[in-house]
Amino acid sequence: MFEHLRKIDFERLDKTLRNQKADAIPLIELGIHPDIKREITGKPVVTVREDIQFMRSLGYDFLKVQPRIDLELNRKKAEDESKATDRSWSSEHDSLVKDWESFEAYPFPKREDINYSRLEEAGKLIPDDMGIIGQYGDIYTTVWETMGFETFSMLMYEEPELVAEMFRRIGDVIYSMFEVMAQMDFVKVLWYSDDIAYSSGLMVDPDFLREHFFPWLKKIGKLATARNIPFIYHSDGVLYDVMEDILDCGVTALHPLEPISMDIDELKTRYGDKIALCGGIDVDQLARASTDTIRNLTRKYMRIAGNNGGWAAGSSNSITEYMKTENVLAMIETVLKEGTY
Repeated sequence: MFEHLRKIDFERLDKTLRNQKADAIPLIELGIHPDIKREITGKPVVTVREDIQFMRSLGYDFLKVQPRIDLELNRKKAEDESKATDRSWSSEHDSLVKDWESFEAYPFPKREDINYSRLEEAGKLIPDDMGIIGQYGDIYTTVWETMGFETFSMLMYEEPELVAEMFRRIGDVIYSMFEVMAQMDFVKVLWYSDDIAYSSGLMVDPDFLREHFFPWLKKIGKLATARNIPFIYHSDGVLYDVMEDILDCGVTALHPLEPISMDIDELKTRYGDKIALCGGIDVDQLARASTDTIRNLTRKYMRIAGNNGGWAAGSSNSITEYMKTENVLAMIETVLKEGTY
């Protein structure tokens, strides 16, 4: 579709994620919904080979791949699944783990349960001019979702040792994924995602995160540092109160820069010399605005965030099924046509 607009070159993304200036502004997304892929291509995109070709055709220099693992989470689905076939939300009130007895009964996944077959296949198929990003996350999120946020909040004070053990058990298995991915020489970037904030501020006290969450993020960061590869961290919300903690964990690039939470101009001014920035194009605008608005918004971000390098263009979260496909393509095309230095 856009192959003629720009040559694929993973080095472009690699330099940007290291906060260096490449030849052009690269594209990045945490995910693109299968419905959008189907609408663009006219058919489902299912296999690794199909996914590589899809990303390539739109001008992305990478393929993001996750290990597979079954986690029993405290999720509820939409009653009318015809409107949201794959959408669910976390129950705030129900708990799978609420005390030591239910903790012992919970089916924690084991390291040997993790499936890396899609990553291994991607390593065999990826073209030389593209790179593979190994991604997973949600140590913090899995803990509170399993407990239910109300129970989690109370147990932070009533049973802190139980909460600490939950972080240890969940953290160990998810960290092991990054250990394995870091040993795969075809994995060129590590990406950890875990939402710790709302648009109004952090979900919990920063000292709690420093005790239970950031040590895991730092361990993953050390894996990336040892390989000398970029390390992306994704979290929605306002992160200013813990930005120094994030930097201390070895994170080289921050995603997704929700505009309702953090202003791109302020982020670039305060931290542009310390960390690369990824995303920021408003999800709501991509869903509802005109294509002209999206093109102008993309140009604004290119001017503010991408002028001196260190910014990868993309949405302020991921490409969802409710976005206008023409807006997604307008954002991408604007970057490819106008984002050359």
